[in-house]
Amino acid sequence: MLTFVGRGWGCARALAPRATGASLLVVPGSRPALTFGAARESWATDRLYSAADLKEKLDMSRFPVENIRNFSIIAHVDHGKSTLADRLLELTGTIDKTKNNKQVLDKLQVERERGITVKAQTASLFHNYEGKQYLLNLIDTPGHVDFSYEVSRSLAACQGVLLVVDANEGIQAQTVANFFLAFEAQLSVIPVINKIDLKNADPERVENQIEKVFDIPSDECIKISAKLGTNVESVLQAVIERIPPPKVHRKNPLRALVFDSTFDHYRGVVANVALFDGVVSKGDKIVSAHTQKTYEVNEVGVLNPNEQPTHKLYAGQVGYLIAGMKDVTEAQIGDTLHLHKQPVEPLPGFKSAKPMVFAGIYPVDQSEYNNLKSAIEKLTLNDSSVTIHRDSSLALGAGWRLGFLGLLHMEVFNQRLEQEYNASVILTTPTVPYKAVLSSSKLIKEYREKEITIINPAQFPDKSKVTEYLEPVVLGTIITPDEYTGKIMMLCQARRAVQKNMMFIDQNRVMLKYLFPLNEIVVDFYDSLKSLSSGYASFDYEDAGYQTAELVKMDILLNGNTVEELVTVVHKDKAHSIGKAMCERLKDCLPRQLFEIAIQASIGSKIIARETVKAYRKNVLAKCVSLGIFTSIQNKAFIILEKTVKSGSARKIIEMSALRIIWCGC
Repeated sequence: MLTFVGRGWGCARALAPRATGASLLVVPGSRPALTFGAARESWATDRLYSAADLKEKLDMSRFPVENIRNFSIIAHVDHGKSTLADRLLELTGTIDKTKNNKQVLDKLQVERERGITVKAQTASLFHNYEGKQYLLNLIDTPGHVDFSYEVSRSLAACQGVLLVVDANEGIQAQTVANFFLAFEAQLSVIPVINKIDLKNADPERVENQIEKVFDIPSDECIKISAKLGTNVESVLQAVIERIPPPKVHRKNPLRALVFDSTFDHYRGVVANVALFDGVVSKGDKIVSAHTQKTYEVNEVGVLNPNEQPTHKLYAGQVGYLIAGMKDVTEAQIGDTLHLHKQPVEPLPGFKSAKPMVFAGIYPVDQSEYNNLKSAIEKLTLNDSSVTIHRDSSLALGAGWRLGFLGLLHMEVFNQRLEQEYNASVILTTPTVPYKAVLSSSKLIKEYREKEITIINPAQFPDKSKVTEYLEPVVLGTIITPDEYTGKIMMLCQARRAVQKNMMFIDQNRVMLKYLFPLNEIVVDFYDSLKSLSSGYASFDYEDAGYQTAELVKMDILLNGNTVEELVTVVHKDKAHSIGKAMCERLKDCLPRQLFEIAIQASIGSKIIARETVKAYRKNVLAKCVSLGIFTSIQNKAFIILEKTVKSGSARKIIEMSALRIIWCGC
């Protein structure tokens, strides 16, 4: 349970008071840029490096450690992180000012279409301030809860963060979660109130929220409009004055942290690294502390925001490194790189990506299996957080069971498959990973462990084989206007949530903390929350381990045959209501046949719900069966009808029809 008391969060505050005055951007032979508007005509001349200079390799030795600032932008989704990053790139002359500068660092098509950041991006900014040349390494991070893993990776390479808050919406759930990530990493926090140009903006209210929730004095907040460029130069000034330089030693042996990686089909793995000690250059032989493999460095450089090769990278700097790694697994996130025959103590790594949602994925046509396999392999080269397990289904054929960070992550992955590889797939209902504690030594010997993890509901073990079941739980944070508190509390109680804390962050907004079973929120909780609160509530969660639960496996039967793709794991108290709802949805969606279809939900051998899809024709043989009267023609017709109902082809037609509602969210 989190409590907010006193002013004990000193290390989360800015290290120095915000200075006043405009940020001067002066290069010999150019005009000073005092304001955003006045800088428009001088961007080309104000660049620290011209386009011709950037074609040559940069000399990174001209930036001493005290002139380096590594910082990240964190915020709730759609609070203006990428827009602020665009303005910073323009102010420092990294990119030309044009009307097309929207989400410059967001390179994926799905990011631009949805207006969200999915993958963290890095850019090195060169800036002149008070006669000194500064190297500002910016990392733009995602804002959705599913990608908090990306945020935690990025913060490990930084010394400070810009915490962006919408002047209209105020503090949201992901704002709180991101602040705690920065606070735990002991980073300097600069609060930035964005969108002050909006009609309903109330920056004073947001200042009070920041002071009450985060214990950061309101006079340290910077009010800006990233869209219009208002007061953005003060952000650059604050980054230089409030964020400390990295604490590194360039004379020590190389020690570099891998905080991200991408795959290039021609050059192999491009690893994003933050140097904590030493120097690295082309031709150096480096060793991975995790795999103990040796590589020769082919290229080093910085992102500006595109790749720009340099002669060397020095301690305190952030850049990229290409060393002939052929697989993204060779550049493990959190791995430490050091020089050959100069071993060092590995840096503390990140927590590995933990899949929270699993779903089966199958090609619409089995003839497309190899194409889909190739597409998934290529896509996972740039997304190491996706886990893959081969799977097969009687109705859908061969496929895979993939693990994702959340529902949005799964949707983005599916959308990228369609857009980038033109692949059409069938996704099964998302499930969460359960655990079971085995009861006998024979089973423990068979599974080679006492506690097993179940990612496919069809493989859920029988109660006779286990002593207890465990389900994943999360600590959820909900921030909502107080008039919706009662409705939201009822929703949380209906989802088996346990209240942990409640706090008013201002006169009109409440922050609720609940312990949720993950399977209760994974499908439609967010939609229900938004519906109840008229769209004003925000939700965020973090992993809270596992807890004991009374779980049962519920099968769906069509004419007595179990449909494996519709098997679900539910809590014992909710089994009847969920089974009834699924049978009703199936009845509405399944097409009628020339024979009757019985839809049943069962737990073991016990039927808990049933619906029937009536046949198209009247059963003229029913009376004959009851009376035992058959002519030879009637007898033959009855036998043919019985064979049709029991045939594999008919069963497959029914099962495929049932899978139309596989994403119904019952």
